[in-house]
Amino acid sequence: MQSRITIDSYNKDEKILLIGRVEKAAVDTSDCASIQFHTRPNMPDAIVAASTNQFDIIAVIPDDFNENLASALKTLRKINPKSKILLLTQMWQEPKAIEFSASAFNGAKLADDYYILPVSFTAKKSDEKRATENLPDTELIQQQRQRIEILEKLVMEDELTGVRNRRFVREFLRQITARASRESLQVTLLIFDIDNFKQYNDLYGHLVGDSILKQAAVLMQKCCRKQDVVGRIGGDEFAVVFWNLPSGKSIVLDADPKTERRRIESEHPTQVINICERFRRELNKTDLPALGAEGKGILAISGGLATFPRDGSTVEELSAQADKALLEAKRSGKNRVYLIGRENNQQQA
Repeated sequence: MQSRITIDSYNKDEKILLIGRVEKAAVDTSDCASIQFHTRPNMPDAIVAASTNQFDIIAVIPDDFNENLASALKTLRKINPKSKILLLTQMWQEPKAIEFSASAFNGAKLADDYYILPVSFTAKKSDEKRATENLPDTELIQQQRQRIEILEKLVMEDELTGVRNRRFVREFLRQITARASRESLQVTLLIFDIDNFKQYNDLYGHLVGDSILKQAAVLMQKCCRKQDVVGRIGGDEFAVVFWNLPSGKSIVLDADPKTERRRIESEHPTQVINICERFRRELNKTDLPALGAEGKGILAISGGLATFPRDGSTVEELSAQADKALLEAKRSGKNRVYLIGRENNQQQA
């Protein structure tokens, strides 16, 4: 999984400033031999470089999304007003990256766009140049952006529902559990599917089935918090990765594991259970006009929850335990969410 940024290699004066720990964050520039890349390990050094050079692109790998970063981006805007500022972020930083990309400063956004790491800078090939050399700049830029957006969606999104796909969910879960093992993060995996979904497909057709999947995905996203990741992992099966930052903490790329460390909570994930139950109840009340008069109040889900590290320390272990809890929910009558290994599981409301 890799984000790709296409650069016009025919502009010999093209300059790009990379700010942050480039090697650690996996930024690949090997396909841009003709582009001038300037790397600075921290923001103070980068601001000095930007004050004496005009860069076409300034790509920032944030350690921390906070007021210091906002202030630094404002400074970069002042001294390099024509630069395109990009944020290169980890998966779990995406909610903050979206906020910063939408925040304005003196009529301009703090950042023009963001990309999820790892990132590859790619020089435009000669055939691409010939195909677009007669296009106006604005149209060319729009074509490039659309091409990048299509590629990113193919890599990270489920085509039918618009939520994340199986590949993204697994990689996100791998990264966030690795981070949780170093810091005080709470991570819980939910796997759920639509009860009796095959019957909907058999009785009403696949178009109605697709509509049900889309509706379930939209409703789950509305019930979740902005940092939680919702994905479709196959058929009518979905996964949600819930995670909490320690109280009062901001999103940090690589904090010192020796500082600000506390025990990862292994208590019953009450907040996650409440989100799941709210989603289940809302789905039970959902109207499906395609099913006619019988299309109200008949949709239900069964789900299983597993928490890190109590129920598993790897993606495979957590997935297996969540699947096990899902099976328990199915055997107990469906329309319920179970937490693995708990006697007081959530029953049908």
